Amino acid sequence: MKIKPVVPVKAYAFDLGDVQLLNSPFKHAMQMDSAYLLFLKPDRLLYRFYKNAGLPVKDSVYGGWESEGLSGHTMGHYISACAIMYTTTKGKEFLNRINYIVDELEKCQKARHTGYIGAIPNEDSIFGKVTKGEIKTGGFDLNGGWSPWYTVHKLMAGLVDAYLYAGNKKALNLVTGMADWTYNTVDHLPDSLRLKMLNCEYGGMNDVLANIYAITGNKKYLDLSYKFYDEFVMGKLARRIDPMPGKHSNTNVPKAIGSARQYELTGYEREKTIASFFWETMVHNHTYVIGGNSNYEYCGAAGKLNDRLSDNTCETCNTYNMLKLTQHLFATEPSAALMDYYERALYNHILSSQNPTNGMTCYFVPLRMGSKKVFSDSTNTFTCCVGSGMENHTKYAAQIYSHDGNNSLFVNLFIPSVLQWKEKGITVQQLNFIPEQTEVKLILSCKKPTLFTLKIRKPSWLRNNPVLYVNGKAVDTEISSEGYFTTTRQWKNGDVVTADLSMDVYSEAMPDNANRIALKYGPVVLAGKLGKQMPDAVYGTPVLLTDDKNVNDWIKPSVNETLVFDIKDVAKPFNVKLVPFYKVYDEYYSVYWDYFTNDEWTARQKEYEAEKKRLQEIEEKTIDNFRIGEMQPERDHNLTAGDRSYIDEAQGRPGREARAGSYFVFEMNVQPGIQNNLLLTYLGDDKDRKFDIKVDGQLIATENMAWRTDIKIL
Repeated sequence: MKIKPVVPVKAYAFDLGDVQLLNSPFKHAMQMDSAYLLFLKPDRLLYRFYKNAGLPVKDSVYGGWESEGLSGHTMGHYISACAIMYTTTKGKEFLNRINYIVDELEKCQKARHTGYIGAIPNEDSIFGKVTKGEIKTGGFDLNGGWSPWYTVHKLMAGLVDAYLYAGNKKALNLVTGMADWTYNTVDHLPDSLRLKMLNCEYGGMNDVLANIYAITGNKKYLDLSYKFYDEFVMGKLARRIDPMPGKHSNTNVPKAIGSARQYELTGYEREKTIASFFWETMVHNHTYVIGGNSNYEYCGAAGKLNDRLSDNTCETCNTYNMLKLTQHLFATEPSAALMDYYERALYNHILSSQNPTNGMTCYFVPLRMGSKKVFSDSTNTFTCCVGSGMENHTKYAAQIYSHDGNNSLFVNLFIPSVLQWKEKGITVQQLNFIPEQTEVKLILSCKKPTLFTLKIRKPSWLRNNPVLYVNGKAVDTEISSEGYFTTTRQWKNGDVVTADLSMDVYSEAMPDNANRIALKYGPVVLAGKLGKQMPDAVYGTPVLLTDDKNVNDWIKPSVNETLVFDIKDVAKPFNVKLVPFYKVYDEYYSVYWDYFTNDEWTARQKEYEAEKKRLQEIEEKTIDNFRIGEMQPERDHNLTAGDRSYIDEAQGRPGREARAGSYFVFEMNVQPGIQNNLLLTYLGDDKDRKFDIKVDGQLIATENMAWRTDIKIL
């Protein structure tokens, strides 16, 4: 970096190559991700880059979003993931792939003669119109393209990572060419058109351009980064106004990351406020117990989460970006509170988003009671969260330790690992995995006695203040201003540091409903295992029937099973086993639980019987039943659909959606000579959906749905 931070850095991250994971679920997740990265074929990811540059393709294109409007976004994540994996593992195949991809992208850039590299459908038309000041835009549409700046950012960020982590200097030349092309595309736009353009999601363009400025020293790129500044979100954040209710979450998290980076490089207080206030309002007003945020990708009213539980909570990309933001904030103002959030999100969202048997990842991590995770396909999905998922599981070592550049070592996370603190000639082994054990154990190795301050985070879930022991003897500690147990001494080779981080099962209530809780043990969220079959929608999802809200009175550790707990007698209609959420991947579960009194539970049983009777009456009257979203029933009912109509699943049921401007049509059997009733079931917790229902071309209803959480019956 030619440009150093002007803001004092109080906590530096260690080079990822200096921290090696030891055996734990985190190392396993990284290994599964490594295998997936090597399974993918670079030539298939390069397909549309070649095609758009007028060069011969070498293989077929992947499916999913790589065959659609966001084509090319995966490549950026893939380059970043391979670069980080190379730094972490020194695996030469990762380096070989980076170098090959960069060489091929260079051919594409030269063929286009503009500095641009891309794989977006119709990209020349999209950006050509922007250059001319012709801008038509919506939330995810810019001149007919699906969030094109988002995809440009992903590739640019990947090339920066190829330079920073893998030392590929050609990647820096390529991304500088893309930055110059960006300058030629937007720098001349008046603010009215620039802000109109920014109505469409633009990823972290401000972040990557600020990084290119720091690397090259060319202030042109810092100035250009401020062209990706909007007033409708960032201006409000600068005034400490929460703009997020009703906003798309992942459109906005990268903006705050960019502001955090700009603050480091400029010291401007506005950027600091944007970044820090965004983190505060997201974590305290819009975040679920697992550390994720959003329902159907959108935020709701501040502190209102109770009615926003679905199969589409917690888009994984959001948390990928929130962790990045947290790292930036921690660097300049380290605190235990920042790392409490980081730990919560890392254990309970990021780790939980991977299928531990095959490395596939979740787009959403469902929190509806009685839900089930849905994982990506290896070659036919490639959503945004597949891309960020490639990176997520390469970076578990990133924040375990930090240092202040002088004589302080922060132990932020309690994950088995080995740190090489090269500047001090010190090796630190952390042999514990919290919460499988409660004792933190650090073994220090050094060639000569070394004076430094050891800071161990005091986690929010800690039951009692522990005593810190060195070689079995208690030592004096104090709580630092950052919230860390701190001791300074002359450390010697073989010193062993231990501390007991005692923990209990405890509950965390919804901010707007004290009788809806999640259960936790230390840093992990506990999920109730509900089996392979979907629970009955009314009666079969367990609830808590008790007047005793002290969870330790009725949740007990299972005998001879680590991190397994039993809810007995209190759970209705059946007993439940609790395990860490990250261990649940192939069965239904509940993370949130409702308390009921005896009278309320009796009413619930009556509700179940009434619903059962209603469904029986409908069954008796049914002439034709179309299970939409299933292949054979769709064929049997001659379904046809527009280009932007997709099969989907929600609340354990298949279905079909139609994006804006699209449709689907099907035929139903009727009984002639009598009045026939049509009953349609559709999901009610998506955002701002308006659609027409027609029979034989005649309009019979128009639905205009705002936020709901009910199932709509017409």
